Amino acid sequence: MKRRDILVSSVAAALSGWTSAQISAPVRILVGAPAGGSTDTLARTLAASMGPALGRTVIVENRPGAGGNIAADAVAKAAPDGNTLLMSFTSHAINATLYPSLPFDPVKDFTALTAVATSPSILVAHPSVPANNIRELIALAKARPGELNFAIGSVGSSLHMAGEAFKMQSGVNIVNIPYRGTAPAVQDVLAGQVQLMFAAVGNVQAHIQAGKLKALGVTTATRLPAFPDVQAIAEVLPGYESSAWFGLFGPARMPPELVRQISDAARSAIRQPEMQRRLEAEGAIPVGNSPKEFSAFVQGEIKRWAQVVKFSGAKPE
Repeated sequence: MKRRDILVSSVAAALSGWTSAQISAPVRILVGAPAGGSTDTLARTLAASMGPALGRTVIVENRPGAGGNIAADAVAKAAPDGNTLLMSFTSHAINATLYPSLPFDPVKDFTALTAVATSPSILVAHPSVPANNIRELIALAKARPGELNFAIGSVGSSLHMAGEAFKMQSGVNIVNIPYRGTAPAVQDVLAGQVQLMFAAVGNVQAHIQAGKLKALGVTTATRLPAFPDVQAIAEVLPGYESSAWFGLFGPARMPPELVRQISDAARSAIRQPEMQRRLEAEGAIPVGNSPKEFSAFVQGEIKRWAQVVKFSGAKPE
């Protein structure tokens, strides 16, 4: 390395809070989900934009399993030097109640950096279901308790809990049919083997447009621009809301300067056109809030989902 390059590297390291040795190593973003899914895709797009802003190489490392807990545990136990980060999702809040014991505290053992995006979901039905909106579905379910069913791509997921929150607030009895993955669950709803499903918009939008599925309601507080004629479930069940989210965390006790720099780099990346396009392709909505705002949000999510998880009686797979 030339003397000038060494000087630039040393200055960058000093400004960033990293040592010269640390700055030569990549920053790792651990993802508690398999490669190719929404969390992984967003993490990789974020990493590509964050690298230049930090003056570091940023890589994504997949550590799937236990609803994201394996990756989260690794980050919770990592040094608070900004070299190991976590791209997590809604299950980070749900798992706080779903799992009887965790090897980490989902709040105290992490530094919240920023919420990357939210992903609204939609309640769909096979065309044979004799209901065309939320009121009709509730009336049908109450007239035929235990006869309708929900396809669930993963027990304990945000989409599973969206259905549990719906049942809790509406007082209906709809049976859960668990699957190992979203794709087979969607296929069985398309085939009419299961009547209903809460799904990410991006996973079913084409099927809705083709008339293969009926959209009954969206989980956002208000209607979605992509589905102006589909009511928000909250129009019938006041206060109902359930959107998946993706967020960036670091270990607890990170120095404030590192928190600021990494959060700023991530938030700048979220505003980049490529990231915006990727989020749109995933049916997601960009956020990019402050560490303080994201921390408060996560704590609120843990409290909100605790009641739904207890109602569901769900156990970890």
